[in-house]
Amino acid sequence: MHTIERIISATPERIWQLWTTPEGIGSWWAPEGFRTDVDELDLREGGELVYTMTAVAPEQIAFMEQYGMPLATRSRKTFTEVDGPDRLAYRSLIDFVPDHEPYEQLTEVDLVEADGGGTRVVMRVEELHDEVWTERLLAGRANELDNLERLVTA
Repeated sequence: MHTIERIISATPERIWQLWTTPEGIGSWWAPEGFRTDVDELDLREGGELVYTMTAVAPEQIAFMEQYGMPLATRSRKTFTEVDGPDRLAYRSLIDFVPDHEPYEQLTEVDLVEADGGGTRVVMRVEELHDEVWTERLLAGRANELDNLERLVTA
């Protein structure tokens, strides 16, 4: 497991709300130039989050088209722990790797009130099938936390 930590300038309750509601997820989950739309959200152990990420900025659309990639992709996560506002864990379906059978990857998130204010977000991320894809995943998860910080300080 790899660990990513950030102090986010919001309460654990606020971060939990942004991480566990369709409106919250849609406001920060996607990288720049993309939009996230929550299709299904069943926030309980064994429940699922299903969302569609769509390229919306001209440069992202052009990139996706250049490489023959769809402009929108649907993703699925299954919750393994739901203990708000302190802990959330989910298994992501990894079904987008060319020439690789689909599999699941675990992400665990702990939200702890930080000394001096804000919340310490500790994200533990299970490795993917190789180092290159793991680095891509870690960069994506770090980007998510950067987006979350920008949202709460805006």
